[in-house]
Formats: sequence, structure tokens, C-alpha cells
Amino acid sequence: MSDSNTLLQKRQEEIVEEFAFFEDWMEKYEYLIELGKELSPMDESDRTDDNIIRGCQSRVWLAAKRSEEGLLEFRADSDAIITRGLVALVIRALDKLPAEVVSGADLWFVQRIGLDTHLSPTRANGLLAMVQQMKHYGIAFQAR
Repeated sequence: MSDSNTLLQKRQEEIVEEFAFFEDWMEKYEYLIELGKELSPMDESDRTDDNIIRGCQSRVWLAAKRSEEGLLEFRADSDAIITRGLVALVIRALDKLPAEVVSGADLWFVQRIGLDTHLSPTRANGLLAMVQQMKHYGIAFQAR
């Protein structure tokens, strides 16, 4: 397993451990909101129609670029607080990883912390759309 794959696994384990600390889903939602508040601001120039994720009920912008080291760096924002927390969580898992790791990532933490069963269907679809868009960025940057 490459160092980058190991890093992805470690990040997911940390997320699972953090969510295990909370006893109920109200606390977990509050934590998601806090994560969203900590998300780095996105440049206005990245808040374009091209960067809007289709499939999300709320507006979510997601942009990616390749760092000087050749790693993918993600920036995102949303007009909904829980959705902003969700995208912050996915960025935390996938940010600053090589494109081939992002494109093939298995984000098992989503099931392990119960997001797949505790989100509304529209939020779950939005989360899936975010992950798919990040993987598409990975594929696109691999092709370059």
C-alpha cells in the first residue's frame, strides 16, 4: 500500500474515532456544523456555475487544482451549514492526495460513522455527488 493510501486510511480512521465520541446524532450534526464553520473560505472566483455540484439540493461549489507537489487540493463552499460540514469532511479525507488515490478512493468512513443511514435522502444524494465529483477531478488530473 502506498504512503498516500495509508494516509487516506489513517484520515478515515481518525474521522471514525471522532464520531464515535458522540453519543447521539444531534451531537454528530452539531459536530458537522462545526466542521463546516472551520472550512477554509473559497475564493469568489471559484464560485462559478462550472463548480456547482449537480445533484445537491443546496448550492455546493467544489474546485480542485494540482499543487506544486502534484497533489490535488480541494476548495469548497455551500449555502447550507450541514452540507458545508459534509464537504469539509470529504475534503479532509481526500485533500492533498495524488489524483490516482482520489479517483480510486473507497470512503468507507461514510458507512462506519452512519452518514449513509442518518442523512436525509437528498443530503445523502448530495454527499454522493460530492464524492463522485472529487473522483472525477482525480480522473481528469490523472489524464493530464
